[in-house]
Amino acid sequence: MIRVLVVDDHDVVRSGLTVLLSAELGIEAAGQAADGSAALAEAERLRPDVALLDIDLPGLDGITVAAGLAERLPSCRTVMLTALDRSGHLRRALAAGAVGYLLKSTPPAGVADAVRRVAAGGRAIDARMREEERSGSSPLTDKEAEPLRLAAEGAHSREIAADLFLSVGTVRNRLSSAVGKLHARTLVDAVRIATHHGWL
Repeated sequence: MIRVLVVDDHDVVRSGLTVLLSAELGIEAAGQAADGSAALAEAERLRPDVALLDIDLPGLDGITVAAGLAERLPSCRTVMLTALDRSGHLRRALAAGAVGYLLKSTPPAGVADAVRRVAAGGRAIDARMREEERSGSSPLTDKEAEPLRLAAEGAHSREIAADLFLSVGTVRNRLSSAVGKLHARTLVDAVRIATHHGWL
């Protein structure tokens, strides 16, 4: 049985989530809290498997609570369930130790699925937020971005190598690394992805 602590300052949301999760096979809504301090106290008392946290809480916000849980109760897996859909919030939550980030528009079955996934050791990031995360910060190093930028301008490997005082093999390795990090099919696809996100 996966034991879940539900944390939200809105009674109707908290109660609804409790009913929803309790109706799911293998999941128990073990407790509730309406603010950050109460969430930490309840987590230490109940020792849940998963904490479902809103970010915008009175007192301690959800990201602070996530960090506190990661330190005090590392066995508890934290999922943020919030209306805040900016990549900055996602990055802060993940840095604080959260392993899930869902928007409140997530269907009920999606919330239950995320609880099961993180309880089993996985991550659960809303697909819309994964796109925000990719667009928020570049996965490329400067050494990968520079030859890709020159390729975007139409330069071939030999020209890039001459411009950057590198061997052709090194240029090809760096371009290949950039293609891989961007999950692109080809160099042209990598240029398109990086340009679209403003990484070049």
